[in-house]
Amino acid sequence: MNALLSVSDKTGIVELAQALHALGVRLLSTGGTAKLLADSGLPVTEVAQMTGFPEMLDGRVKTLHPRVHGGLLARRELPAHMAALAEHGIDTIDLLVVNLYPFEATVAQPGCTLEDAIENIDIGGPAMVRSAAKNWKDVAVLTHASQYAVVLAELQAKGVVSDKTKFALSVAAFNRISQYDGAISDYLSSIQADGSMAAFPAQSNARFIKLQDLRYGENPHQHAAFYRDLYPAPGSLVTAVQVQGKELSFNNIADADAAWECVKGFDTPACVIVKHANPCGVALGADALGAYAKAFATDPTSAFGGIIAFNCTVDETAALQITKQFVEVLMAPAFTPQALAVLRPKVNVRVLQIALPHALGEAGGPSAWDQGRNAVDVKRIGSGLLIQTADNQVLTLADLKVVTAVQPTAAQLQDMLFAWKVAKYVKSNAIVFCQDGQTRGVGAGQMSRLDSARIASIKAQHAGLSLAGTVVASDAFFPFRDGLDVVVDAGATCIIQPGGSVRDDEVINAANERGVAMVYTGVRHFRH
Repeated sequence: MNALLSVSDKTGIVELAQALHALGVRLLSTGGTAKLLADSGLPVTEVAQMTGFPEMLDGRVKTLHPRVHGGLLARRELPAHMAALAEHGIDTIDLLVVNLYPFEATVAQPGCTLEDAIENIDIGGPAMVRSAAKNWKDVAVLTHASQYAVVLAELQAKGVVSDKTKFALSVAAFNRISQYDGAISDYLSSIQADGSMAAFPAQSNARFIKLQDLRYGENPHQHAAFYRDLYPAPGSLVTAVQVQGKELSFNNIADADAAWECVKGFDTPACVIVKHANPCGVALGADALGAYAKAFATDPTSAFGGIIAFNCTVDETAALQITKQFVEVLMAPAFTPQALAVLRPKVNVRVLQIALPHALGEAGGPSAWDQGRNAVDVKRIGSGLLIQTADNQVLTLADLKVVTAVQPTAAQLQDMLFAWKVAKYVKSNAIVFCQDGQTRGVGAGQMSRLDSARIASIKAQHAGLSLAGTVVASDAFFPFRDGLDVVVDAGATCIIQPGGSVRDDEVINAANERGVAMVYTGVRHFRH
């Protein structure tokens, strides 16, 4: 058996080569890999010696040769193929170990030049991988160090790599080439005539890995599957470990993502309860129990069958309280053993553990909103896509502009920042009443901002919560004063909104007339 090893990432390659040599496999290699193996005391034949042609053009040409590709592509069961190899003195290559020049890592570096990018486009590697993957029945092709152990185990046990494993390796190889070419296409098609980089490439190449098939989609008659980014960000939902419970559904995942993205934006213990993609209760607390109790109180009716997310450890006392309601999904960065014991009898509750990028209170912790968040958002339309940079705007006190005679208090300012974070995750038109780190009423997804305001007030009334002295966040400006009048009539004494309406003066005058404080953010948070 002959194995050709030529890798950019040398992780585990010496150990693999040593094991192959112990099995009597002849080692072929190129360049830096060959030197590493030789320095490790392994007998290795340089590809240049095998082909009779030296590496040239600074290593750009070394494996693009019939003695390499003939050895990879020859079908062993076809006499004509084997006769051609014999005629030209070509040996078969039965195992190919190749990973590619680090193009993705190179272009991700700040200051990467076009020349740097071009020099990290692999040519010979992908060509060999494609040849081997095409001829998978006769050649095992390894494109990542994580595959070494499985192949070695089969070789050591049976002397051959099974067809099942070779086919899986072939699929993985073609997937890797697709990912690699997609990254090159994305980068190069972003370069504009003046050499600058466009925000969006001329061609967008999606690269996602399937995590699981789902029972059905948004409705039972729809088929669905769950995918993750090729390189998922830490702290994102796709990194979750399911501790217990039924299989996640399409709607579970969509709602869980909304809850998780919202809750990890807070830098003190917080709880978010989501129902049908909208937060129906959000609150801060001293611990998980305190935050949950306040969030649940916002809208106990909607919380039934909801998705609950925490950005702090769930302990036994919190778990005992949570299990008193019907919950579909429960998420947190950690659960105490006692909490898991409480949850275990609730076999249908899907419990997810997701590591936050940083612990609460650490510098650059969850309040750094870019942690684990998408760089872009995508919306599918008929035969097309809408792609935009993600709404990762971070609002600080310094960004607020007070536009009324009445000045907000320090407590109101903190509640406004809290309300603004919540409003970002409420479907437009969004109106959110808050007080003391707790949502008091949420109006979502209405065609009229007035109706969202009225619904928020109605929900607060049904939950037995007073709106007197609350702050209100509106995800977009009030086009007329009537929206402001509705929230003030309900009890609000402070409003946070983007501003930017042609009737801003009318709304400001109305706020002054009603004796309430109002601040502008200068940005809006539409969410459709």
